[in-house]
Amino acid sequence: MNVLLDTCAILFLSLDDPSVTTKTRGILDKAEAVVISPISGAELACLQERGKIVLPKHWRVWLREATERNRWDVVPISLEIVEEAWSLPGTFHADPADRILTATARKEDLLLMTIDRKIRDYPHVRTDW
Repeated sequence: MNVLLDTCAILFLSLDDPSVTTKTRGILDKAEAVVISPISGAELACLQERGKIVLPKHWRVWLREATERNRWDVVPISLEIVEEAWSLPGTFHADPADRILTATARKEDLLLMTIDRKIRDYPHVRTDW
């Protein structure tokens, strides 16, 4: 099983947040690969710029270091993922980053690790936390 981390998961895992459960860590330990999307970089940039998160370093340096330290791979955002993001079946909310993450998980057959209730309630993607 391969896992895609949403932006909150990247933050919580990298900052050793206590909300990361033993179950979540077990899933990640057993995963063949753990990947992130470049869209999470855009989200981190916006969050830091607006003062919504405080990182010990500039988001760009922080994300690169977290990616290298955790040996996460980066899955590119392809045209197919963008097409999927705006063609998702059923009803899904409008947040572009959540659409990209959900489409990436669907197109790449990844389990999406997220605490986002809107994504977790969407029946057309595999999620856990």
